[in-house]
Formats: sequence, structure tokens, C-alpha cells
Amino acid sequence: MKAIVINKNDHTLSYTDVENPVLKNGEVIIEVYAAAINRADLLQREGNYPPPPGCPEWPGLEVAGVIKEVATDVTRWKVGDKVCALLGGGGYAEYVSVPAEMVMPIPKGLSFAEAAAIPEVYMTAYLNLFYVGDAKPGETLLMNAGASGLASAVIPMAKAFGLRVITTVLGEEKVKEVAYLKADRVVDTTKEDIAEVLREEEANGTPVDIAIDCLAGEALGRCLKYVARGCRWIQIATLAGDISPVDFRNIFVKNIRIIGSTLRSKTPEEKGQLLSELVEKTWCKFESGEMKLKIYKTFPIEEADAAQQVLYRGENVGKVVLSVRQERTIRTRLKDADFV
Repeated sequence: MKAIVINKNDHTLSYTDVENPVLKNGEVIIEVYAAAINRADLLQREGNYPPPPGCPEWPGLEVAGVIKEVATDVTRWKVGDKVCALLGGGGYAEYVSVPAEMVMPIPKGLSFAEAAAIPEVYMTAYLNLFYVGDAKPGETLLMNAGASGLASAVIPMAKAFGLRVITTVLGEEKVKEVAYLKADRVVDTTKEDIAEVLREEEANGTPVDIAIDCLAGEALGRCLKYVARGCRWIQIATLAGDISPVDFRNIFVKNIRIIGSTLRSKTPEEKGQLLSELVEKTWCKFESGEMKLKIYKTFPIEEADAAQQVLYRGENVGKVVLSVRQERTIRTRLKDADFV
């Protein structure tokens, strides 16, 4: 089969032949139709996010496709099922082997490209909103970087479960582009200081109860002065800088919790439980239209570098997806006995 391989010498990408995945107990093999791109893939490309032991070296954390093979000890899935899956790595490929508990059905009415955009980003959203953040209806959420792929999942999910949402973007054009998310307040940080916005929100009786922050940097410490008592500030990345001055007296007076959170650190058992709950509680919201997926652009897998460059430049509003196979080929490919 073919996969997108990272060339170690210069960090370029090549679509080249690799070994087929080998089916193990407890696994299925998925014929991949679409794979979504995440910022973690960029970190892996740069040598800063190695795949977990036992995972392929090529990137890709979420895919959608059709089950090609099923281990004899797996009873939940069958050949031909249309599914999406969360991976430790290896999604930029024609086929991938996946533990059965990491596989989910595709919500009714969604394409392969849309379904590929669910597993990593929506599980991250669910994890941080409800497991880490303990979100409750009526609370106020700050979701920084509103044009990001993660925000495209977090904001609709938060709104669907009754939260008020504040988000940040860079520039008037981005304000327009994220309007579809229906956040209650969109802050253009080229014109407004987010810390001052939070001070205003606190004065108006609507302080931030939960923050999901991939930025950090200098502004973090200033923002913490104006959040609600008992605020859960969840740090998932530090794209704006690793260091911020923090008034620790304010931290204990307001009983603020600053929480570092990553999906990758969860055990397979924890991830399986989270995926099960994600399907149970949110699939109906996808199917009803309460939660809508935003695909910014789809690229052929051969153009994986161009697709990743969109994320490097910060152009995307919503998810960028690689198309591995066209959906119209599904009937003929399911008849094939061998990998192509």
C-alpha cells in the first residue's frame, strides 16, 4: 500500500510504498477513504511529536473508511461497515489497523470526509469540556483560537449543551468566517485586549467558568485576574508562548484550577470509554443538525504537503481533510480480496 512518509533528513513528505498493516487480535483493518489533518501532525513532521510505540511512523490521527478485515475475536464490527476511527498514528495511508474499541459508526448523513474530521477533534472537545472541564449548562466558556479545527468542534458542542461561548480570532475577516459557529461573543484580538474583555464580562456578571486554551503566552496571566471563582483553565498547547506571569494570590483566592490536558496521554481503556460516550451523547446532535461539521478544504492525499501548509499558515477555518479514495469506488473496492 501507499502512505505519506516523513523524510527524516529534511522533514519533507513523500507518498510512497510501505508495508501493509498486519491484523492482530482485537483489531480491524480499515480501507481509508479520508484522513483529517491536525496540528499534532505538524509537530510530528518537525520531530517533536513521535508516534506511540507500535504505531506506524507516518502521521494521521483520525480517518474514515470501510472495514476490510476483522479479527476473529471481534464481534462488534463486520467487513463492509462504514466507520471512522481514532488512531495513535498512521492515518495518512490507504489502509490502517485499529483496535476495535477505537472505531465508531459514521453518523447518518455524513460523508467520509466529514466523518474523518470527528474522532480526534471531537473527542478532544468532549474530553476537555466534560471530563476535564465538568461543563454545565449556563456556564460561560472561553475558547481561544476560534478559527482553529478544535474550535470548530468545541464551540458547536458547547452551544448544543447549553453553554455561553466567547472566542478569539485575529482580524475582521476571521470574525466573519467563524460566524457560522454562533459563538455569543467573538473577540478580534487585533482590536481588543482579551484580558480587558474578560474584565468587562466579570463586571457584567458573566465571568468565564471554563477556558480551553491552546495559546497561553503573556496574556494568560492577565486573563486569570478576571475569571469566575472556581474557573477551570484548561491548557492544551502553548502556541503563543510557554511563559506567562501569574498572580498566585488570585489563584487561591478565586480557587482557580489550571489544568494541563492531552488526549494522547489517556490509556486505550480511557479512550475507548470516551469514544463510547461521544457516540452515545453526540451522534444524535450530528444527525439532527445541532452540531455541524466545517470542512475548510479537501486535498488529494498526494498533496498532503499543500494541505499541511494551510495549517502552517493559519488559513483554515474548520478542518482540512485528505481524500484517499473517492466514495464512488466503494462498491468495486469492497469486492477486492487483496490490498491495492
